[in-house]
Formats: sequence, C-alpha cells, structure tokens
Amino acid sequence: MTATESPKYVRGIRANLDQFLLQAVQVFFVGLMIGMERNVLPVLSRNFGVQNGSFMYLMAFVVSFGFVKGILNFVAGRLSERIGRKNVLLLGWIAAIPIPFMILYAPDWGWIVAANVFLGINQGFAWSMTVTSKVDITRAEQRGFATGVNEFAGYAAVGLGGLATGYLAVLYGPRTALFGFTLAVIAVAATIALLFIRETLPWAKAESMEHEAGMYTGSQPRFPRDVSAHPGTWEIFTLVSFRHPTLNALCQAGITNKIADALLWVLFPIFLREHGLNLIQIGWVTAIYGLVWGASQLLTGALSDIIGRKIPIVAGLWILGSGILSVPLVHGIIAWSIDSVVMGIGMALLYPNLIASVADISHPNWRSSALGTYRYWRDTGYAIGALALGWAADWGHGIVTAFWFAAAILALSGIYVLLRAEETHPRLNPAVS
Repeated sequence: MTATESPKYVRGIRANLDQFLLQAVQVFFVGLMIGMERNVLPVLSRNFGVQNGSFMYLMAFVVSFGFVKGILNFVAGRLSERIGRKNVLLLGWIAAIPIPFMILYAPDWGWIVAANVFLGINQGFAWSMTVTSKVDITRAEQRGFATGVNEFAGYAAVGLGGLATGYLAVLYGPRTALFGFTLAVIAVAATIALLFIRETLPWAKAESMEHEAGMYTGSQPRFPRDVSAHPGTWEIFTLVSFRHPTLNALCQAGITNKIADALLWVLFPIFLREHGLNLIQIGWVTAIYGLVWGASQLLTGALSDIIGRKIPIVAGLWILGSGILSVPLVHGIIAWSIDSVVMGIGMALLYPNLIASVADISHPNWRSSALGTYRYWRDTGYAIGALALGWAADWGHGIVTAFWFAAAILALSGIYVLLRAEETHPRLNPAVS
C-alpha cells in the first residue's frame, strides 16, 4: 500500500486475493459456455440442416456471435462505469438463460444462429467484466500476469468445455448433452456472481483520484494527451480505434487473432472430420489448442511484465500464423496435435498482452471504455473472419484456402504492430514529464 492509496481500496493481487480468484472462477465458467460449441456443433451441423460445402451458411452462427459480442463489449465498458462491474456481470448471466433451451429445441440452423446472439451478449458482458475487475484491483506492474491468469482460466475452460461436450454427446446425444451442460454452468456461475463477487469500480475511482492529485507513485504510463479528462463515448471510440497509433495497431491485431480463432473454431474441426478423425479425437486435438493457449498465458502474461508487451505480441502473431500454415501440409493426429500446441503458444503470447497493453495506456477514468472499444474490434473479428473465411473456402472450393488466407493476414498483422505500435509497459517506456 502506498501513502496515497485509500486503505479500503488497496491495489494488488495479494491484497485482493479472494476476489482475484473468484473472478478467475467466473471467467472459467464463461469459457465453458463458448467451449461447448467448439467441437460438437460444427461437426454435427448437418444434423441442423447445413449442407456439405455450405461454408457461408455454416459460419453464420459465428457472424451473429461476433457482431453481438463486439458491440456488447463496448456497451459493457461504458455501462460498467455507470452501474458497476458486478451488475453488468449479472446481466451477462441472465442473457445466457435462453441458450440451452434454444439448442435443445432447435428445428434448424437458424435457431443456432439466434442462440449465438444470446451467447454474444453473455460473453460481451461477463468476460469483459472479469478482465476489467482484475485490472481495477491490481497494480500496473502486475497487469500482464493478471490478464494472463484471466485468459488462462477462460481459455483452459474453452478447451475443457469442447472436450467434455464431445464425450457427453457420444453418451447422451448432442442436444441433450449441450442442454444439460450449459444449464448447469449458467446456474452455478450466476449463483457465485450474485453471492460472492464484489464491486470493483471504487478501486478504479481511487486510482483516478491519485492521478488527478499528482500523487500516483511508480512509473508514469503513456496516457494519450489529446483526450479530455472525462471523455464521451465517441471520443473514446475514435481515439482507441483510429487516432492513437499504438491503440489502433492493437485493435487491428485483435481483429486478426479472432479471424484466426474463427478458423480454428469452425473449420478446423470440419477439416479434421474430413480427414477421418472421430468426434472424440477431434475433441482432443481442438482441446489441446485451448488448453495450451490457456495454460501458457500464466507464463506469457508474466513474461510481458519483464520484457514488455510488444515483443510477445508480434512473436505470437507470427507463431500462430506458422501453426495455421502447417495444418494442411501435415497428416495424422499426432502432427495436427503438434500444430495445436504451436497455435496455442502463439495465441498465449499475443492474447493477454494485447489486453494489458491497452490497459497500460488507458486512464482509469475511461479504462473500461477503452478496453471495451478494443474488445469491440477484437471480437467483431469473429464476424469479419467468418465472412472472409467462408468466402475464401467457397472461392477456393475447399477449406484449405481459408488456412492460407488466415496465415497471410497474421504475418501482415505482425508487421503492422512492429512498425506502428510503441512499447506500453510504464516501467520500460514511461511517459516523459
């Protein structure tokens, strides 16, 4: 605790360990919600009326998810600065309630597309608040580790959710398995959020008061200078999206990594199915990607607190691209599992550090809105990717073309960050007085 900090709102992981761990539990459940779609639904899409080769129709459920989640990320950031983080988190779980019932009774793929609108609301509100709350209660020098823990918990759950629903679908059938699994996740997570999660907005307000009073201790972050003290929605959106070169580069990297993840969400399982793997084998290969991505973030987030954010982000984009490029060039479950490891490491290097970078240079008065803007662009990448990858697969008359496309844009994205973004870690590149 510094001399300027309120004793009631001390920042730091140790000082807030109970809430830090509870937020990690929350994002684990949020990850299970999206993980339940990562294996069963794409492979069994024909059961819902999707014809073989109808790539654009197949990708429609990712388009609806991406557009809604992207918009709700931004809304969540602004809303949480008015009504608090916990209330937005609870709204996310309320929005999830229709999902299991729509999957259970879906007569066609259109219902799955509609269910993913609610999934987008759930993810946009709930996952956003777990990130924002951790940033609120931790110190600047801990943000890489904090976001690494958050994304570790979430994406380990994505991998485990896909694996678990694969087994459950074999035992009980896909609809029943997804219904029971999803309903249980929503019930447990919402109960924990209601009873045990604390509001963290006061921590952000206390930090803001320190900056305004000139009493903040530690390295000074490179906050953008061309922004008002309490900026409006449009000012923050344009600043993060376009006007600030570093934030702009981080947003485009966010879009690109979600284009890649859309490929691995939908087309990778179908590629594996076309090459003879069964549902459980596909579940394992895709789970490896999610588990490595999740677990590695415990290391890569902390690494960025030591060496900075920019190097891991650029390296992650290029490593992820190399893994995607390799998938059509090799054959066999072992080779594809190795590719999943490579892609998981690439994602782990870039994913938490993009979030930490945005948080580094966003003032606590509008940090949640800045993170919401970044997450708007990042998760809109799902929709952009679904449309672009579906077009690439249709144009190339096969899935392989989509792999080439994704690998190429990841390579270009790394170059863009390398040339346009500056290091954001306040200790390694502090603001000049």
